[in-house]
Amino acid sequence: MNLRLLPAIAALCITALALPGPAQAAKTKPARAKPAKLVKTSQAAVPAGAVLYATRDDVMRQADDIAQRRDLDPAWVRRALGEARYLPTVARLMQPPAKGFVKNWRVYRSRFIDPIRIGAGVRFWNANADALARAEREYGVPAEIIVGIIGVETIYGQQMGSFRVIDALATLAFNFPASHPRAAERTQFFRDELEQFLTLQNRLGTDPLLPVGSYAGAMGMPQFMPSSRVKYAVDFDGDGSIDLSGNPADVIGSVASYFKAFNWQPGMPTHYPVRFDPAKLDMDALMAPDILPTFSVASFTAKGAVLEGEALNHPGPLALVELQNGPDAPAQYVAGTENFYVITRYNWSSYYAMSVIDLGREVKAAAGR
Repeated sequence: MNLRLLPAIAALCITALALPGPAQAAKTKPARAKPAKLVKTSQAAVPAGAVLYATRDDVMRQADDIAQRRDLDPAWVRRALGEARYLPTVARLMQPPAKGFVKNWRVYRSRFIDPIRIGAGVRFWNANADALARAEREYGVPAEIIVGIIGVETIYGQQMGSFRVIDALATLAFNFPASHPRAAERTQFFRDELEQFLTLQNRLGTDPLLPVGSYAGAMGMPQFMPSSRVKYAVDFDGDGSIDLSGNPADVIGSVASYFKAFNWQPGMPTHYPVRFDPAKLDMDALMAPDILPTFSVASFTAKGAVLEGEALNHPGPLALVELQNGPDAPAQYVAGTENFYVITRYNWSSYYAMSVIDLGREVKAAAGR
């Protein structure tokens, strides 16, 4: 995450999947799977400034509540959360930018569109051409968009994060920075993700203390949050398991599945060039909906946006997407379509979406596809 790039964190605005409560599950409840053993964390292994959540009575009560609602072994949940660690670094990384910070598209783009990432993308595409072509056929998502996502997220698996997922999620569930303007909403989001993570690890029979990922708890090559793993991940190669860290086919199919679930429209461009007619321009009105496609072509152009060519026949709504270039340089603009908006469901950022699009195009060109 793309929280690296929080926003998530597209894929970060996903509601946690509700599982049957104990009363409902008792009617047809199968035998509870034997929970995985936990690797004991010694105090010596705790990083500086970290605190084990076993010392927090409120967290242990939350563990009991999770166990009851998720039909998990209470002792197992208590041990797992008790071994989770509060990490001050994770809390600090969640703080919003300082006041006065101005985004810079050129700088942002340069972080993701570079020879190293493009070269890695060419190798990834060549090695997984069949899976990418099949995902495009079955889900309607272009191969270059899938390649762009995986490249921006983790450089095709080279940088999948080094934080223990349970530490990151527990820190953000129980110690989300109170000064953040969306602290209450974010706290609930990460509590839901923590529950999903514990439930998933219990179902798979894997140790919840072992997975590592981003500071926001995103995992694997596509940096899925636990709820995204539950909802959208697929066994794309049919080997009977889903592996988002070491199986490129599953990664490719899962990214395509995610976009299809958010209504990716096959064949629709992500954006069009746009310029402005100063005599008619109503920039405030054009910018009011932000990146949410709202305007018909007629209403878009009536407010001073100038489109050309195929954009004039676009059948759906459009949004004016602004990409700032620092405090002095002029901003860049594009007319974003519904497919552009779908990319921002992965990470709530127009800068992120344009980086995905541009990287995918650069890799496609370099690969001769």
